[in-house]
Order: sequence, then structure tokens, then C-alpha cells
Amino acid sequence: MVTLNRIYTRTGDGGRTRLSTGEEVDKYNPRVEAYGAVDETNACIGLARLHTKEDAVLDAILERVQNDLFDLGADLAAPERGAPLPWEALRILQGQVDRLEQELDSLNDQLDDLTSFVLPAGSPASAALHLARTVCRRAERTTVYLAQIEGETVSDAVVRYLNRLSDLLFVASRWFNDKGKADVLWKPGATR
Repeated sequence: MVTLNRIYTRTGDGGRTRLSTGEEVDKYNPRVEAYGAVDETNACIGLARLHTKEDAVLDAILERVQNDLFDLGADLAAPERGAPLPWEALRILQGQVDRLEQELDSLNDQLDDLTSFVLPAGSPASAALHLARTVCRRAERTTVYLAQIEGETVSDAVVRYLNRLSDLLFVASRWFNDKGKADVLWKPGATR
């Protein structure tokens, strides 16, 4: 259980923050950028959920995803740097990725086939889910960048989860456009 009695610490006033390991880093550190983008993704999903309540099943998936994203942020905020951590860090598991894939496949099987790229538009739920998808893609890019830095560790499950999540958000956006029937399709060169 997390207890936050005081919200401000003044630690960040000098442009520094602490990872959950206690390590002090710059606020622009790639690891902070990565879990910050995950937090932004979570906030976008929260906004999208204002429009997804009509579908209890899909809304429940998104609620679970929001919880998973806190787990994922905790995973990124607790890097192992050689010696094992003195506590068991929360980590994203392959089972969470597998569940996303199953949900993604189940939803996608019920959609109309794509005949063009889809514009991020349509219903309010769809547009909001497209925004969450694009922010999730940024979270994925910053996390992959972090993983390429010498001395940094990022689990493969974290990268896979973000990749599947952006796909799930895309499919969910189509779901809320009448299962793809009301998608707004890109018409190449139509506005020249």
C-alpha cells in the first residue's frame, strides 16, 4: 500500500527527482521520460473512458490496462543496476502481454476489414482512444530508446506490453466507430 501524506517534497525544484530505488536523476533522464510517457498514456486512457462507459466489457479492459500501466511505470522506476534490489520490484509479466493479445484478437475479429488507413476521428470515444494510442506509441519509443542506452535495463515484457497496448487502443478506437463501419478513412491526395 502506498501512503502519500505530503504531495510536494521540493526535491524537484532543482530539476532532479528520485527513482523508486532512491537513485537521484535529472528530470529529463531517459528513464523519467519513459515512465512519464507511460503516465501520459494512462491519463489519455482515463479521458477516453469518459466516453467508453456504454461498453462495459471494453471499459473494464481499459480500467485494467490503467492499473497495468501503473505497474509498468513502477517497473521502469526500479531499474536493476548490477546488484539485485533489496526488495521484490513490481515487474510486468508476459501473462499481462498475453492477455492483451487475447483481448485484441477477440475485438479485432469482430471489426470490418480495413480498406485504407484510418484517420483519428469519428465518435468521441474513438478520437480519444486514437490520442491515447499515439501517446502510447511515444511511450514505446522512449522506452525502446532507454533500453538501448548502455547500463540501462528494460524488460522485454515492458516493450511488448506497450506495443500490444497501442494496437489494442487502435482496435478499440475502431470498435467505438460502430465496429469499423463509421471509421473515417484516409483518402490519399484528396485535399490537393
